[in-house]
Amino acid sequence: MTALFQLTVFALILLSFALVVGIPFTFALPQGWVSNRNFIFAGSGVWLLLVFAVGILNSFVV
Repeated sequence: MTALFQLTVFALILLSFALVVGIPFTFALPQGWVSNRNFIFAGSGVWLLLVFAVGILNSFVV
């Protein structure tokens, strides 16, 4: 269970870094919001899912 928790936290950290770099880059493009809206929504949804997963898994790891 600890390994799953650590992998989930690592995935959350990597995705957070990717979103912190990727979203401003996407908005800097000429048609950034129009053409990459699904990328931003999907990344935000996966990030939110990982936050909840880390919170739930945290209750199992002492």
